[in-house]
Amino acid sequence: MTVYARFVLACVVLSLFATHGAHASLPGDAEAATHGDEAATLQVVQETKIEETELVFRQYNLSVLSHYSYLIGSRGEALVVDPARDISRYLKDADSMQLKITQIYLTHSHADFVAGHIELAKATGAPILVNKDTGATYAHQPMEDDGEFHVGSVRARVMTTPGHTPDGTCLLVFSPTDSAQPRLVLTGDTLFIGSVGRPDLMGGSASAASLARMCFESWTQKLSKIPDGTLIFPAHGAGSLCGAHLSDKPVSTFGEQKSENPYLRHKDVNSFVMAVIDGLPEAPQYFKFNAKMNHDGPPLVDWAKDIPPALTPQQTRSQGESGTWIIDTRDAKEYSAGHVPGSINIGLRGRFETWTGIMIPWGEPFVLVGSDDYVKEATFRLHRIGYDAPAGYLVSGIGEWTKAGLPVQTITLIKPADLYQRIGDGTAPVIVDVRLPSEWMALRIAQSLLNIPVNKLFQESSRLAPDMPVLTVCNSAYRSSMGASVLQRAGFKDVWNMEGGSEAWIQVGLPTYGSTTLGSAPAPGVYVNLPEQMGPQDLARRMMDLPGTLDVVDIRPPWQFSEYSIPGSVNVPVQQVMSNPVYLNDQRPLVIVCRDGSISSSVAGALVQKTPRPIRFLSGGVTRYYEEIVRPSGIQTESIPLSPGASMPPAVVPPVQPTTPGPASPQPLQVPAAKKKSAGC
Repeated sequence: MTVYARFVLACVVLSLFATHGAHASLPGDAEAATHGDEAATLQVVQETKIEETELVFRQYNLSVLSHYSYLIGSRGEALVVDPARDISRYLKDADSMQLKITQIYLTHSHADFVAGHIELAKATGAPILVNKDTGATYAHQPMEDDGEFHVGSVRARVMTTPGHTPDGTCLLVFSPTDSAQPRLVLTGDTLFIGSVGRPDLMGGSASAASLARMCFESWTQKLSKIPDGTLIFPAHGAGSLCGAHLSDKPVSTFGEQKSENPYLRHKDVNSFVMAVIDGLPEAPQYFKFNAKMNHDGPPLVDWAKDIPPALTPQQTRSQGESGTWIIDTRDAKEYSAGHVPGSINIGLRGRFETWTGIMIPWGEPFVLVGSDDYVKEATFRLHRIGYDAPAGYLVSGIGEWTKAGLPVQTITLIKPADLYQRIGDGTAPVIVDVRLPSEWMALRIAQSLLNIPVNKLFQESSRLAPDMPVLTVCNSAYRSSMGASVLQRAGFKDVWNMEGGSEAWIQVGLPTYGSTTLGSAPAPGVYVNLPEQMGPQDLARRMMDLPGTLDVVDIRPPWQFSEYSIPGSVNVPVQQVMSNPVYLNDQRPLVIVCRDGSISSSVAGALVQKTPRPIRFLSGGVTRYYEEIVRPSGIQTESIPLSPGASMPPAVVPPVQPTTPGPASPQPLQVPAAKKKSAGC
């Protein structure tokens, strides 16, 4: 076996063990990340300085919103791109580097957060530059396609790239000024690392399909022509709801995205559109309001007013009875021990902003509960999504409420081992998994449990009986605590939550759905989920008679694929097939192809455990396909070429269009390796 084959098989074995063994994990889950204070503040994740042009480049990440923003400085001037609403970090950094912020640029009207362009313009006097097609109603400098401006020795060029929104742009950055090719491109929400901007956030003013078609044109006619070595810096990373399946890498190159981004594999507009609009998660209701605020110009915030009016327990109770939402910011364990009846638990140590915007209707009054420090932080962070006016907060928190003799509600916390025992002896409550369907299908703690995403519980709790005990579960107990609070608000009397979520279940070695054992004895009637093997004749017949109904992925090294490939197949690195959820979310059968079928069968065996999508592999691989399909055509050749420089007969190999070399790529910026930061929940 080759070194490559041994490496791939090792990856497959590790993947199978990680997903379905006694210590399976939940890869790529932002909720399960550590909920630290850093996730709620702007952190520098990339920084570069180039002395000859005095270029300073900083990339900031606000993990709880998966939001990237940028500061570019040169010769005493600075440009800030897509700033967060709380702008103090940009002002502090510019001052420390002796830079004056002279320009502010928005790549488009963001929907998932309130941008800081108005705040920054007020603080610095710098003009706001934005696409003329935005039609912004605040004071701004409208920019045309190919319009340019300067920041010290840096030249910036606007490239209009509609798709995510009609006014989407990318910003090409050239340094030195006379450079022929850009050093980097700030791609906004047009192009993400591993994904593209979702096109369904316009609220009916433009169809998702028409915007996806614009995105295809922006890529094929403009962005794809940028040299492969040019760096890509997007406006969002993993966890953002502005796209699907975003990578947690903060930087990539156009060359990497051409080979790794699954959406860019689609070479015709129709398949691209279908891939982009299929399976998108529901957009939070607050998005459309934030987009309008950014378009019109958000009102300035009085940041000195850092805490809402104090309310007594009796006033808080009266507010709740009159319909005001009560948001408890504590963690799941504290909340379960005792809380205000009817409150919703949205923990501050997580994606507090996004979940508030999902669960609390825009414009409706709300009261905060938690320590004074928590209330202060919550008030500050809610400005990021335009929830600017809390009706008040419960003074001294739940302690004062209990002292007043007012009733409290509790949630029964149960440890994973105890729940497992109850499942075994038939005394477990009704179990509701409140994660997304894609998470639920990939891995769950039991075979008999109901899936209702937490944001659907308000509407779908009627499927359950309020007089029966109900337990909620998610990955880390963050969403399940929220779900338990929703059920109590809906009138459920006996509500439970599993402590630590699925991660805790896995850590103590309990089996997950798909395991072949329960305890030490084989479980009776367990279905063994294996991929289908497909023979060359079946594959050739299907691709000839029903073209486009199979997704055929060749995982061999690129040089082998370039020498000979099955017509209609695409070349994708095996690591990408194994790790990117895009390959799990399609209705068409996915057919994995390798040289002789040994690696593809293992990869297919791993994937079939993760998805209900039909997974197949080509039995005997390309070698058998050639022997059974190509050789009988009468072409005489000894074997399939498997070394660089070999060639196949013209009748077998699809013709390759000649290419002309483009301009040399510029020397990329030297950026340090990215450090992973918490994404919150």
